[in-house]
Amino acid sequence: MKSRNLVLIIVVAVILILGGCGCSGYNSMVGLDEDVKAKWSNVQSDYQRRADLIPNLVNTVKGAANFEQETLTKVIEARAKATAVNINAGDLTPEKVAQFQQAQGELSGALSRLLVTVEKYPELKANQNFQDLQKQLEGTENRIKVSRNDFNTAVQGYNSTIRKFPNNLFAGMFGFRVRDGFKADPGSERAPEVKF
Repeated sequence: MKSRNLVLIIVVAVILILGGCGCSGYNSMVGLDEDVKAKWSNVQSDYQRRADLIPNLVNTVKGAANFEQETLTKVIEARAKATAVNINAGDLTPEKVAQFQQAQGELSGALSRLLVTVEKYPELKANQNFQDLQKQLEGTENRIKVSRNDFNTAVQGYNSTIRKFPNNLFAGMFGFRVRDGFKADPGSERAPEVKF
């Protein structure tokens, strides 16, 4: 009888310990998941700010005589493509994050080409409206970098938590999956070539 009670006590203790770990782990996973979603919203907000600045920049550049129309068209097309890629924070699959990153990378490339082309137009570079927009765009690019870093930090904390024991036992049961953060853009491992 004593051994039966002892076994029952041990079983109940194990169930309570696992239940307590499960509840605590689940709550921390939910908190970290919400943090990842919030950081993703900040990333999207900063990219949207950049997208909102582009029409003003394009219209200012259009005013310059003989400005290359092809460059402007590529920026407009890249902006349209980038703003068409919307990802729900609850559905951050690696494929969707990569698709988002690729579209934003194409827009970054088109903007870079636009700003390089502007160098040929001294009257445009001297335009106060253009200078103000360029400063706002630079500030927004910095905000995007900070948001991406914050998102990656949140993803790292979330992934670490769901992969640690005993959380990993409960993560799959409750639908918590490893997430991907932003990666370096393709070609970023090569330093840009500067020519004078």
